[in-house]
Amino acid sequence: MPETLRVLRVARVLSPGSDRAGPKPRKPLADAALLRLVVAATRRERFDVLLAHNAEAALVALAARRATQVPVVYVAHTLLEEELPSYAPRAFAAWLRRAGRRLDVALARRADAVLALAAAGAARLADARLLRVIPPGLEAAGAPAPDAIARACARFGLTYGGFALYAGNLDPYQDLDLLDAAAARLPDLPVVVATHSDAASRWPHLRIARVADTEESRALLYGAAVAVAPRGCAGGFPIKLLNYMEAGRAIVARAGQVDSLRDGENARLLPRDATAAQLAAALDALLRDPARAAELGAAAHETLRREHAWPELAAQTLALAAEVTTARGRA
Repeated sequence: MPETLRVLRVARVLSPGSDRAGPKPRKPLADAALLRLVVAATRRERFDVLLAHNAEAALVALAARRATQVPVVYVAHTLLEEELPSYAPRAFAAWLRRAGRRLDVALARRADAVLALAAAGAARLADARLLRVIPPGLEAAGAPAPDAIARACARFGLTYGGFALYAGNLDPYQDLDLLDAAAARLPDLPVVVATHSDAASRWPHLRIARVADTEESRALLYGAAVAVAPRGCAGGFPIKLLNYMEAGRAIVARAGQVDSLRDGENARLLPRDATAAQLAAALDALLRDPARAAELGAAAHETLRREHAWPELAAQTLALAAEVTTARGRA
């Protein structure tokens, strides 16, 4: 995190107590505390615009707008239409999908502008007053030292270049059930999940690597042959894909996630309804063809440099903020 970025947090006692996604009994209390904090900070600092990252933040920012008149840009990190059904039994999926769709549309209409991270999200939020597609960025850092990569692989009993890796949280919308089913078809290829989560694993065919910190996760990523993102829900932009690009790993993902990944050019993209057999076949093919995997990984890294550089993306974001404040009659 940049040293110049000041972070204001609600009191720990008011926080939800977990960083896992999804509904939690304590979240309304935390949101109320966040609203009070935002209103106080806005009155004190006289912000030009509030960038609200995800639906909950947008609800808080829109409530704060009533008290402060500061315009809101909703950064659509995900689509509730896609995400909400993953938190409940299938019997409720259709109802939650409809409810999520209504909330997505309502937030898009009420916000002064919507910043979508990918075209798939923008297509669902077309009712917004002002809509822009601006993907997230990542400034590529240097690779971990070879001995750090070797230590990380050794700690989890892995061979350099001999495993596929998913790096991220264990939330239901990540579709790790599909990845587990694919791993069951690959007895000779370890499929590793690098995560900070301490939740119990319910995937018998995945090897869970509970990493000590971000640096160990990066080291494992640089030691992998293939990086995989099984997630099927579209509309946002999984940041892990930027991490995969940074490491120059061959990426296997499902289509419709991000605009900058193109099948056969800088990634291997599967249909949104891909089966475990298709996912397993894609992982196995790249493991057996290191030259092809290296080619896709190098192209992915170049895509990060060319299409996800912060200076241009930051300029686009500031231009959107300026357009919003001008429309609201603010200097």
